[in-house]
Amino acid sequence: MIFRPTIGFAALILATAASAAEQRPGAAPAAAVSPPVASAPTVAATPAQLALARTIVVDSGIASSFRLIIPQYLEQIALSVTRTRPEMVPDLNLVLAAVRPEFDKKVEEMIDSAAQLYTQRFSPKELEDVAAFFKSASGRKYVGMQPLLMSDMFVAMQAWSQKISVDMMTRVREEMRKKGHEL
Repeated sequence: MIFRPTIGFAALILATAASAAEQRPGAAPAAAVSPPVASAPTVAATPAQLALARTIVVDSGIASSFRLIIPQYLEQIALSVTRTRPEMVPDLNLVLAAVRPEFDKKVEEMIDSAAQLYTQRFSPKELEDVAAFFKSASGRKYVGMQPLLMSDMFVAMQAWSQKISVDMMTRVREEMRKKGHEL
């Protein structure tokens, strides 16, 4: 069973990786970004900082992406099992409905982990500023528009990357031709 994230979730991950790469001097392009190296230990966050960071995770829409994972996994289990064992559908549906609340609670663990990460990367003042943004009208609009924007950017990125690929190969062929090589 393979998890297939939504476009919004995948775009979030790609955007985060690209942003991290741009902030590191001499970093590789986003496509070649390796996992971040563990940073130096940070001061433990206060309960107030964790609560504020948790609010950011929820208000920014990131928690919604985490919440999508549980039904997607359950659906994949159902498809995987019932493809070869259709007689199990009634019992499997009962089991999946019974275990779902247990796993829905696990989302809270990820939200707490994300909040902890925010407290490691943002100062208390920055956390306040970010939280205020997501509470503002502009912040709420930003969150509401994210799915549409990510979908639009995904389409635009496909066209852009296809054009870049063709243009790059054309230029490499031209330069190799100057050196006496045909590609």
